[in-house]
Amino acid sequence: MTGVPASAAGGSGASAAKPVRGGKPGGPAVRQASLWNVANLLTMVRLLLVPAFVALLLTGGGYDPAWRSLAWAAFAIAMITDLFDGHLARTYNLVTDFGKIADPIADKAIMGAALICLSGLGDLPWWVTAVILARELGITVLRFWVIRFGVIPASRGGKLKTLAQGTAVGMYVLALTGPLATLRFWVMALAVVLTVVTGLDYIQQAVVLRRRGKAAQARALAAPGEHGPLLPAGAAPETEPVSGDGTLPGFGRAAGAAHESGGGEAAPREPVERE
Repeated sequence: MTGVPASAAGGSGASAAKPVRGGKPGGPAVRQASLWNVANLLTMVRLLLVPAFVALLLTGGGYDPAWRSLAWAAFAIAMITDLFDGHLARTYNLVTDFGKIADPIADKAIMGAALICLSGLGDLPWWVTAVILARELGITVLRFWVIRFGVIPASRGGKLKTLAQGTAVGMYVLALTGPLATLRFWVMALAVVLTVVTGLDYIQQAVVLRRRGKAAQARALAAPGEHGPLLPAGAAPETEPVSGDGTLPGFGRAAGAAHESGGGEAAPREPVERE
């Protein structure tokens, strides 16, 4: 210990490693994913498909089978891209801040637009639209509520719910008659049940996760001595200041030497070696 900061010491070996953006100090640089990667492009396509889908569905008063078939094609493309963009982003390290925000917005936008249009046309009861949208928006709020304590992974029930919703809405977009029209009613009923059940399960997991996180924080505050005093993020622990000659404050050069030697007279002080 010399009391001289490493950055102030001379010589080429004293130069400190500069922190690398996106990685640990002195570690290898981490390649940042480009905004215009394939995963984000698929998300952008899905966002652009929302107004196109609405326009196709409502053309001709909303009851033209040909236009509704084109609307179904746009909806199907949006659902398929939803399956691939997240997988590509995670597999090839293409996760970006834009994707984290735009992907859930695109999901809610295409599904919400389809439900509202179908209810407006009288093909789907409004209470079905209300239940599904309330669940999706509520879960989004819950994610922000517990994000500081952890992330709740997607369950099989949630994936099955998404599949049932997409299938049911797609069948309602098409101008189906006869047995297929009866079938789509039961598929939508299954989607509503899964929507409610998985929503309640998510609420339970979120409450448990938040409760455990709060309990862990309380234990850490109740026993600070086990790991030292709690300090704000980025704050360094307080240490006894050291003067330029290496002695503690309150001790002169002679007094410090006498204190170390245990004698009454000051012992000769050896020079402090500087790096």
